Amino acid sequence: MSPQVFDPAAALRPRLPSPLQPVEDERFARRGVRLLLKRDDLIHPDLPGNKWRKLTPNLTAAAGRPLLTFGGAFSNHLRATAAAGRLLGVVTIGVVRGHELADRPLNDSLARCAADGMRLVFVDRTTYRAKADPAVVARVIATAGGIPDSVYVVPEGGSNALAARGCADLGRELRGAADVVAVACGTGGTVAGLAAGLAPGQRAVGFPVLKGGFLTADVERLQRDAFGGRRGDWSLDDRFHGGGYARIPAEVHRFADEFETRHGLPLERLYVAKMLHGLTALVAEGAFRPGTSVAAVVTGAPDPDPAAVTGARGPAGRPQREGERSRDADQSSPSR
Repeated sequence: MSPQVFDPAAALRPRLPSPLQPVEDERFARRGVRLLLKRDDLIHPDLPGNKWRKLTPNLTAAAGRPLLTFGGAFSNHLRATAAAGRLLGVVTIGVVRGHELADRPLNDSLARCAADGMRLVFVDRTTYRAKADPAVVARVIATAGGIPDSVYVVPEGGSNALAARGCADLGRELRGAADVVAVACGTGGTVAGLAAGLAPGQRAVGFPVLKGGFLTADVERLQRDAFGGRRGDWSLDDRFHGGGYARIPAEVHRFADEFETRHGLPLERLYVAKMLHGLTALVAEGAFRPGTSVAAVVTGAPDPDPAAVTGARGPAGRPQREGERSRDADQSSPSR
């Protein structure tokens, strides 16, 4: 008798393919551009959007083993991983950047992780920067009471080759539905897979939410790891990060408020609002020919924790969010 396959998709019952909704917006219509929203935020209430697409193939590969991953104190990725662990009965370990947080009350985000059964391990920033070092990871696992060889490790933000392959399904769902697909980018896994899944003649535009201009190399690396080389027609526009990760300028808040009033759709500010703000600016610049259809991917729902979108600051003077790579944290504190 063959062993039973661990199938998180069957257990969690996602809404796939996610809905594709046309939106009437005169800012697009006056340029002859058709706007559609790819509602990945409706895939699953606890694992919405790209969190579902990136986590599911890793959960399958883990096959029920304990899962360890990394993030900041307000990490969407940590929360999704913890929720998946609760729903599937899988042990989860969250490595949180900032050892000083261990002696403070948990914020709402980390409290949700803990309530879902995640073991939280707080580490200093030097250790966190070395999170790709197997010896460092082994020490962290031992600290959490695990056995290194028995724990499955998912990188910060959930972006690896398996995640990129999972996000290729997003591109496949959009084949023939739009000429251009826009998506916000944190660690690059979603746009890497999306572009690979699109049909010839379609293209993806990514809007990084971190400043620094490093993401192109990361996306190319992910595509090499996942598909053997660069795949699809894609580009990144680095102009709309709003000052960096978890920084929401007033103009983005105003745009999001107006979009919500126009269309009755609450917008997640850190990713989705920045992407739609950038996309609307590109349309105003004439970046798309009349007759172009553009699908904007809604990768997540608004965060219920107000501190996540109001600039709650960590001890280094900036928000502690997932996806901020250590080189960026260094630049701002004393420097994603």
